[in-house]
Amino acid sequence: MAYKTIIEDNIDVLVAGAGLGGTGAAFEARFWGQDKKIVIAEKANIDRSGAVAQGLYAINCYMGTRFGENNPEDHVQYARIDLMGMVREDLLFDMARHVDSTVHQFEEWGLPLMKDPEKGSYMREGRWQIMIHGESYKPIVAEAAKKSADKVYNRVCITHLLTDEAKENRIAGAVGFNVRTGDYHVFKSKTVICGAGGASNIFKPNSTGEGAGRVWYAPWSSGSAYGLMINAGAKMTQMENRIVLARFKDGYGPVGAYFLHLKTYTQNGLGEEFESTWWPGLQEMVGKEYLDPELAHKTHRPIPTCLRNHAMISEVNAGRGPIHMVTMEAFQDPHLEEVGWENFLGMTVGQAVLWAATDVDPKNENPELTTSEPYVMGSHATGSGAWCSGPGDISPPEYFWGYNRMMTIEGLFGAGDAVGGTPHAFSSGSFTEGRLAAKAACRYIDDGKAEGIVVSDKRIDELKEEIYKPMEHYKIYRNEVVAGDVNPNYINPR
Repeated sequence: MAYKTIIEDNIDVLVAGAGLGGTGAAFEARFWGQDKKIVIAEKANIDRSGAVAQGLYAINCYMGTRFGENNPEDHVQYARIDLMGMVREDLLFDMARHVDSTVHQFEEWGLPLMKDPEKGSYMREGRWQIMIHGESYKPIVAEAAKKSADKVYNRVCITHLLTDEAKENRIAGAVGFNVRTGDYHVFKSKTVICGAGGASNIFKPNSTGEGAGRVWYAPWSSGSAYGLMINAGAKMTQMENRIVLARFKDGYGPVGAYFLHLKTYTQNGLGEEFESTWWPGLQEMVGKEYLDPELAHKTHRPIPTCLRNHAMISEVNAGRGPIHMVTMEAFQDPHLEEVGWENFLGMTVGQAVLWAATDVDPKNENPELTTSEPYVMGSHATGSGAWCSGPGDISPPEYFWGYNRMMTIEGLFGAGDAVGGTPHAFSSGSFTEGRLAAKAACRYIDDGKAEGIVVSDKRIDELKEEIYKPMEHYKIYRNEVVAGDVNPNYINPR
């Protein structure tokens, strides 16, 4: 094979994937590891990579403890109810007690956070969400990571983790390839922090034809976080957990700002409020602990997302669809109308363009909602990911094995989508998890746990052959085409 092999060795902390989790890891690793070699490998470009690449209109995880708004314990209870008990409370609490400092750092770095002119606190979209002007969210955060790292490899897709040949079940680095040049990259490292993305496009999207490729979550999130860790032998948790969300039809525009800030609501095709009609039967099914609409109204306890979806889908199946978001009332207020459009222009431009192109004005008609296809990710509102050690001060013994956010493979840490059991972390929580993982990784190295790592040239060559196998296969069999488009040597004839 003609592609060059480029080896980067003597790395202390390798950050695989530079979304919010990875950038947080690089930033914090420099704080705790002043003398350590920190390298970032990102398959896109760090300035516009990850789920926040095209911006966000809100930071969805902020306690507001300094303003007396919420405590970490409140957020743990909230996430536990929404996921109907499927959470790691130690990991959630650990993230929640540190996330506010992350958000304050973002503001110091120049991220514009909207302020409540009366209270002086940040402007709330909901109990946990604060509103931002976030089109440049990722470039601002990426700048801090770039200044912290010794080297940043953009356009390098990590495909395999390396494990130590001298000691069983210990990490040794990673390999991958440059998506532009095709060069083979080898990273020999004492620790690896996996900040790669979750999985979109496992299930067929609603968008077809000319709209193919339009999905809700990042289309470039190819499940690499899970593929890397599973192939390396890491123990996983809640991989059966899927997230399905109500979104504006065809454009996948998020609905959070509309529900929480604009105070819009849904109705069925007959113009009726429908959700409450489904609550009695669902409450009988799941119990009051997870569905108590009266208590939810009084205490902000969430009604689990999956139950809201169930009500919406059941209403359509009963013949009373489609479901609409009632925007006509809120959009009569010019300020709220502006907020509604800016919400999409700051993070989901496609939804605004679609409405403009199809002459949909939410001031004059109520746009249709639908449910998204399922996604697998560990940082949004599901808990898919690796089984990780928690913090030593609050985790029970069976949940702690020495280093926070370390997986069941020594020296392998995770953040964001990679960590299981920590839903509702979102962007700020993912960055915070990266910080926690980096601090633990530096301590792991300082404790002498990463000495004597061995990776043979044979193993490096084997992985190179595996990575480039499709290219070799294509070169050998590309001319054996029959019927114009069928090749018997390809998995897919096209």
